[in-house]
Amino acid sequence: MRGEVRFAGFGGQGIISAGRITGRAAVIHDGNHAVLIQSYGPEARGGACSAEVIISSSPATYPRVTMPEVAVLMSQEAYEKYGHDVRPGGIILVDPDLVEYEERDDVRVIPVPATRIAERLGKRIVANVVMLGALAAVWDKVTVDGMRKAVLESVPPHTVDLNRRAFEEGVKYAEGILHAQKK
Repeated sequence: MRGEVRFAGFGGQGIISAGRITGRAAVIHDGNHAVLIQSYGPEARGGACSAEVIISSSPATYPRVTMPEVAVLMSQEAYEKYGHDVRPGGIILVDPDLVEYEERDDVRVIPVPATRIAERLGKRIVANVVMLGALAAVWDKVTVDGMRKAVLESVPPHTVDLNRRAFEEGVKYAEGILHAQKK
């Protein structure tokens, strides 16, 4: 088993943290191997950034994402740069409030209004955790339980409840979309 996911957006959205948490879920909680590659633009906050995670049942022989089966794209620039790289049959999660996207025949595009959900919960900064919940619900390379545990272990103690709610909202939202698509 080998799975590849790319997170991309801009600095301050928790893109790198999302990659790190996904790797933690895969290794510590789901018993797999993972490799994380992160990339920052020259700016600090607001610049482009990405995180690529490879999850494998055995040590990765090549530690770079070649053609991810899933992409979590949280800015227009990220969508334009990486949206075409997802392998046919894959999944793209986008925040529709930040990304103008097109429906596609080769991949499933799932709009998750993560920023809006996070704002409703009281803190825009947990939008990445909403996306992690959605990712865990739609991708079989990490378990929902493993991702939940990794999120809660990775956030400051005083934010555990907020992050738990953000994660569960993401899971619920993505499961709702999956259920609606099956009808």
